[in-house]
Amino acid sequence: MFPMSNVSPSGPPMAASPLTVAVLEIDEYVSTLGWDQPARLFALVDTARLRAQEPGLAAQLGLDDDGATTAALTPVEQEELPAGTALDEFLATIAWPDAVAGCAMTVERLMLPPSAEASVPDGLDEKRLTAWVAEHPDRQEVRMTVAVLRDGARESAVRLREKDSASEVLTGSGLVPGLAEALAATFES
Repeated sequence: MFPMSNVSPSGPPMAASPLTVAVLEIDEYVSTLGWDQPARLFALVDTARLRAQEPGLAAQLGLDDDGATTAALTPVEQEELPAGTALDEFLATIAWPDAVAGCAMTVERLMLPPSAEASVPDGLDEKRLTAWVAEHPDRQEVRMTVAVLRDGARESAVRLREKDSASEVLTGSGLVPGLAEALAATFES
């Protein structure tokens, strides 16, 4: 478990929406670990509820109520994902307890600009397509952080490796719809 601060180094919140704050906080935390990282999963818990119901854990996570401003959601990193398991298969095994308000995941991928789509060779299986993208001169390495709440709210942050700066992170609710759908499905009964 790793709690993270929801404020920028200068103090004010980085974003207005609690979910956007959590996504940017996770992105910033993972950026300190460098690139070429495995996928990471986070539970998002209501900070006030955590303080009230689990004061010992809240204190251990540095969330004890000392008058400091604390964000509405606290990201708590989960155990490492099992090696060799496909992401969609892993997510299908998750069931969150009621205390978890949402979840988030970071993944790194290679992406091509839309202009490169027309040059994709026909008939490539997934393995050959992955290899083709990895060799394409216009490929971009990206880190995507996607979060969803039980109520359906979604937020994403995308960081390009070549523009690895917090000021260059793109945010939006619909940037990574497939991963958002997969994360939302972890809350379905």
